[in-house]
Amino acid sequence: MSHKPFHQTGSLVKFYLRTDLFRILIWIFSITVLTLLTGWAFEDLYPSEIERLAIAETMKNPAMTAMVGPGYGLDHYTTGAMMAHQMLLFTAILAAVMTILLTARHTRGDEEDGRSEMIGSLPVGRLAPLTSVLIVIGFSQFLLAIALGTGLSVLGLDTSASFLYGAAVGGTGLFFAGMTALFAQLAESSRGTTGFAFLILGLSYIVRAVGDVSNESLSWFSPLGWTLKTEVYVNNFVTPLLLLIFGSIILTAAAFSLLFKRDLGTGMLPTKPGRRYAPQSLLSPLGLAFRLLRTSIIVWGFALMAIGASYGSVLGDLESFFASNDMLSNMVDPASGLTLTEQFVSMLMAIMSMMAAIPALMFFFKLKSEENKNRTENLYARAVSRQKVFMSYIAVAAIFGSFMMVIATVSLWGASVPVMDDPMSFSTVALSGVVYLPAIWVMIGLGALFTGLKPGITGIAWGYLIYSFLVVYLGGLLQLPEWPGKLSPFGHVPQIPGEEISYLSLLILTVIAAVLIVAGLKFYQSRDLSG
Repeated sequence: MSHKPFHQTGSLVKFYLRTDLFRILIWIFSITVLTLLTGWAFEDLYPSEIERLAIAETMKNPAMTAMVGPGYGLDHYTTGAMMAHQMLLFTAILAAVMTILLTARHTRGDEEDGRSEMIGSLPVGRLAPLTSVLIVIGFSQFLLAIALGTGLSVLGLDTSASFLYGAAVGGTGLFFAGMTALFAQLAESSRGTTGFAFLILGLSYIVRAVGDVSNESLSWFSPLGWTLKTEVYVNNFVTPLLLLIFGSIILTAAAFSLLFKRDLGTGMLPTKPGRRYAPQSLLSPLGLAFRLLRTSIIVWGFALMAIGASYGSVLGDLESFFASNDMLSNMVDPASGLTLTEQFVSMLMAIMSMMAAIPALMFFFKLKSEENKNRTENLYARAVSRQKVFMSYIAVAAIFGSFMMVIATVSLWGASVPVMDDPMSFSTVALSGVVYLPAIWVMIGLGALFTGLKPGITGIAWGYLIYSFLVVYLGGLLQLPEWPGKLSPFGHVPQIPGEEISYLSLLILTVIAAVLIVAGLKFYQSRDLSG
């Protein structure tokens, strides 16, 4: 290793670009195309000012404010204002996810896989690897900002505001890249790094949601709140963007400072020493799988509880808003016996079910992670079958993935009861959440199938979950046809209480999940282990 801290940074930048260029371009292309298609759809769906003002009325309710942020320019709801209101937060979150995964992959991930040690054996500076990673991430966010700004300008939106939109998204990505780089110095594993970073992302969303609904000053404590404070296409404030950039610089400086103080492969956070004797539960593959995932289960449990409670806490304001708005009250079909609040809850359940599918997949993919690090060989060196190990992770994913949905549902109901004049019954809310469990099991089955076939293609399951989220989240907003939603398991779940429960659909989804799991097990038993 060279004594010059930044020696060979340029060479490492080229190296990381070669390894991640395709992945970066896919991210940029996907985010840009999604944004432009949404902008084009808004132009087509709401061509007149009267139609845009009508949709603006529906976006003023507290629940929508909690989901997508406060609306700016609702009295003069142009296509640009609509675009920023309904898509800026979502696009910024995608950019944050992009930078969290890429930064963790080439910081703590490289250390775990031994690549950092190989690079360190060459004449490179101590700070060169982290610097080169952040340069590549910064370059990717610059390209994303340019792509978004150019594309939105081509759609006919204001040019300067369009580039501010892109800069706000890129600035959010830079902030969370700096955050992930900092956690890469604190945590001792890639899983811990991404876990902490996603936890901060989730907390940022919750703090912003609560602040936007109840106390606007609270939103200033969230980086996602800063993104929305730019008020793109309305007031076009630059100061919040500067906060994002300044925050990313501070976080990066802190990461560099800690990097000098720790040894390779270690983290700054102290680790608790293990027990002198292992508990009896570790004698089984199921007990071992649970022990490895215990911290993740607890963190995700609290996260889903907070998300459910934050949504439930605004349902009282939502009820009052609908009651005071004649136009929205007329939208309710009296014959259905349902309020708009009850119809809105069914949409919330669909979104929370896909959030619950994220930890469910992560729990099962721990098997792939252990295989890639050659740790499963220690198990198979003993009298342990592949079937037991595989099904142990399936059990943990299915049980605790389902628990995530249940805890989010119960939290939503519990938070809604004190704030609603006429609370919904627990049985109705519980049923509206539980019906989504078979769809979550199908996602676990897909993860099992791809893990059995080839661990390197498990990203397809994540892509399919993202697709499901898009067609459910944006399907009604963009008035998409029904068939894209039917390509997702979540599109076959009855929306309680708005629809009659279809036990046949739920049974078919459960059977599909079982078939996928069995197929994944068979492939896993017959293939060679990687690593």
